[in-house]
Amino acid sequence: MGIVEEAHNVKIIGSDEQTVVLAHGFGTDQSVWKHLVPHLVDEYKVILFDNMGAGTTNPDYFDFERYSSLEGYAYDVIAILEEFGVSSCIYVGHSVSAMIGAIASIARPDLFTKLVTISASPRYLNDSEYYGGFEQEDLNQLFEAIKSNYRAWCSGFAPLVVGGDMDSVAIQEFSRTLFNMRPDIALSVLQIIFLSDLRHLLPHVSVPCHIIQSMKDLAVPVVVSEYLHQNIGAQSIVEVMSTEGHLPQLSSPDVVIPVLLRHIHHDISV
Repeated sequence: MGIVEEAHNVKIIGSDEQTVVLAHGFGTDQSVWKHLVPHLVDEYKVILFDNMGAGTTNPDYFDFERYSSLEGYAYDVIAILEEFGVSSCIYVGHSVSAMIGAIASIARPDLFTKLVTISASPRYLNDSEYYGGFEQEDLNQLFEAIKSNYRAWCSGFAPLVVGGDMDSVAIQEFSRTLFNMRPDIALSVLQIIFLSDLRHLLPHVSVPCHIIQSMKDLAVPVVVSEYLHQNIGAQSIVEVMSTEGHLPQLSSPDVVIPVLLRHIHHDISV
């Protein structure tokens, strides 16, 4: 087992020539894809992995300097594809991993057939003529809450992000994976995500993008999906689903899985 494979808990299932890479967002791990994977394995080779810093990874491997920007994660994705000899993949990225995939595709467009993004945002802070959903003061309070009591913060943050019924299995599941993260790593990762601005990179994306978004998402206002569509350099398409929450593949799989499968199967130009 190679160091990349071990560090990221890489799993490869299914057996077909076409590869689908599933990349999870902040506070989760590869288990967030459990409802989607069974529908893919008969037709695709599926690569699952955990982002460095996820609760399932060894915290000793987390290099704060390497992961002081999203580029560090993008190079991890490229390393995983190279390690397993993937010449081209359909990349499905949730939340921050959507942007990580975009960065990786700019560096190595040859490795990506298309990007399918869920709950993606290039910037979370509001700016003149840009609505990201957050003011700096909101983020300062968020970071302070994490520092003061991580467990309490997790139990409040999870229901807000997932949305829906407070007792839902999806909220319990997100709470579990969120709490598995080491608090100092969680704070560092969240600060990098919330303070990043990748708008300038969007015109450089040359791989077709399928942008999928919930109608109501506390972390990503629905207007952001249209912003991505207008500013991505490649051909793109947007689908806004009737779902609520930032992790719809976990909280509303009956709606989301058919949508994801349609975008994985079909190209924009078809």
